[in-house]
Amino acid sequence: MSARAGPLASLWIPPLTLMGLIFLLSAQPNLSSGLGLIDLVARKLVHVGEFALLCVLWWRALRTVAPPRAALGVALAIAIAYAITDELHQSSVPTRNGAPLDVAIDTAGAVLAALLLWRRAVLSRGSAAETPLARLPPPGEATP
Repeated sequence: MSARAGPLASLWIPPLTLMGLIFLLSAQPNLSSGLGLIDLVARKLVHVGEFALLCVLWWRALRTVAPPRAALGVALAIAIAYAITDELHQSSVPTRNGAPLDVAIDTAGAVLAALLLWRRAVLSRGSAAETPLARLPPPGEATP
């Protein structure tokens, strides 16, 4: 195994682990805390956050093998596709149902993350000739 395998694994394992966690939580028949509207809003906010994180983690891994701009597009597509398959999975779990609104909420989280990454790249751009996402440091390097 090469010396580079460790750092690469540290980039690819987190998004896969998060996907596994989302799958496990989606397989639970009932995640309600019994707090009514508070529970509903809190769960939707968690969905936004987890799919935003999923997009960021995939982008972080993918930019080791693709240009940053392409990596962002693919990361966003993966997060949205996983949101769709998550709802399809939930529709097969007793007492759960898949909902297009939940796909939209998950997608909003992923899009929000992608927009924030894009904005960060644009704000840190030093030259108009460079693509914005190319200015972000490689994984593992500190940001200025």
